[in-house]
Amino acid sequence: MYPAAFAYSAPETLDEALATLSQEGESARVLAGGQSLIPMMKLRLASPAHLVDINNISGLDHINSANGYLRIGALVRHNDIVNSADIAAHNGAIASAAPWVADPLVRNRGTLCGSVAHCDPEGDWNSVMLAVRAEVVAQSAAGERVIPIDDFVVDFFTNSLEPGEIVTEVRIPKYTGKGGGAYLKLERKIGDYATVAVATQLQLGDDGKISEAGVALTAVNNKNTRATAAEQALVGQEPSDELFKEAGALAARAAEPESNVRGTAEWKRNVVSVYTRRGLEASLAQARA
Repeated sequence: MYPAAFAYSAPETLDEALATLSQEGESARVLAGGQSLIPMMKLRLASPAHLVDINNISGLDHINSANGYLRIGALVRHNDIVNSADIAAHNGAIASAAPWVADPLVRNRGTLCGSVAHCDPEGDWNSVMLAVRAEVVAQSAAGERVIPIDDFVVDFFTNSLEPGEIVTEVRIPKYTGKGGGAYLKLERKIGDYATVAVATQLQLGDDGKISEAGVALTAVNNKNTRATAAEQALVGQEPSDELFKEAGALAARAAEPESNVRGTAEWKRNVVSVYTRRGLEASLAQARA
């Protein structure tokens, strides 16, 4: 099937792109990597009247670690993250997740910010963003706003962007002490969507206890979900096998998967429990190293 007819523009500056988006409103969509949008257009699941291609805009392909944040621009490809020394040095969960995203062809073109905005509950990045307490920077012709990831991810394929807004970067707080993270993903074959996946992050205080914890789930709810009870159970505690087992059980309770050809709901919850425990163990080892 072919997409419905649409207008196309490829602005050279961000101001030009924002002006077009402001004029077109809800009928316009932003094109960066296009790895989700183009297939949806071909299936007529999305039919934007105007496509705004931002690939010619300079300054949106940055990865840097300034002012206490790790900043990832709107044109940073998945493979840029795989190969980034800044990412490897400053956030274990993001570094762990990047090689799991789709397949090499998609990683060469798709963007992290585009995936975050897409809000596919089977997508990897929003679980990682929840675990690491990310913020989404959105710009429009009216100005800029910073949206906590918990407020940005609204529902199934639904974000909190207003008409005319574009995601210009995602920023992640850098570790304030010893920290580590992991992303564990179960997939049927290389490049597949997750059957179950879990993102974890831990930070340790000077006393060796857990000062901050992040646990988020992929593909087991109608949106990427933070396992809040598991996080709360971890903070302030001395790391231990029993504690991580308890957190795994609490994370499993936060999952509401469906039984389907990929497995039963009970089995998927068990995978959540096991992956949470393993992810926390990996995060702890990285933090202590």
